[in-house]
Amino acid sequence: MLLVVFHMILQVDNRSRKIGKSAFSLVELSIVLVILGLLVGGILSGQSLIRASEMRSVISDSQRYITAMGTFRDKYFALPGDMANAISFWGAAHATPATCRTTSSTSAATCDGNGDGQIGTVDGGTTVSERFRFWQHMANAGLIEGTYTGVAGGGGGTPVEQPVIGTNVPRSKIAKAGYYVTYFNTPVTTVDFFGDSVGNFLFFGADNNNSTGAPVIKAEEAWNIDSKLDDGRPGYGKIISYPTSNASVPNCSTTASASTAVYNLSNAGTVCTFLIKTGY
Repeated sequence: MLLVVFHMILQVDNRSRKIGKSAFSLVELSIVLVILGLLVGGILSGQSLIRASEMRSVISDSQRYITAMGTFRDKYFALPGDMANAISFWGAAHATPATCRTTSSTSAATCDGNGDGQIGTVDGGTTVSERFRFWQHMANAGLIEGTYTGVAGGGGGTPVEQPVIGTNVPRSKIAKAGYYVTYFNTPVTTVDFFGDSVGNFLFFGADNNNSTGAPVIKAEEAWNIDSKLDDGRPGYGKIISYPTSNASVPNCSTTASASTAVYNLSNAGTVCTFLIKTGY
């Protein structure tokens, strides 16, 4: 079919030349249009391939961090960040424990956690140290790449718990996104999140001043990741998201009920993020 069309263009082009037109020939214009079409198609295809690669990286990163968490526990008999004898292995960022919790480090020097199995606060809720020492301890153990300060970035929330992506928490391949770990000491059944478990959770999303919980992917992308790693439902399983009752992330799921909620696939906006139950 293309050969027939091209032959017809040649015939018209030859007639145009006989008439004496000096403008671009039909063949020349058609070649330009074909090249432009190929360029546009190639760009769109390339963007799709890049985005697919980014989505795969979210899956592999999440699995790698949770696996590293288990490997750390098997090796040191404690969870990273919560480890009560970390300075025995890597030295102290500061000799005074209270000051150590707010002392950043560009080396392996770190601080101890309190060993209670909860990656959160170590002093009754005023200093969030373990959530950021978590990444430093894992890097010190050679289980993840990167260098992390081990302390909060300041600002946002009570207690102060701001992540700075690429500085105290890992950066995702998706722009402005990163990972964050925290412990929930009451069942996650409030308006904030779907879910029904107590434990340590891995967050994925953009910085929202006190976690990496701001929307960063589409509902279809969240559903795809959830389907590959879990059950494809935002309110159940080890991967959970946010109900419509959460004012910050109201459009990721269809309802506020975990039993009926599904991902809002008709929404093409950047409306989703998610949490993963680590099992530790």
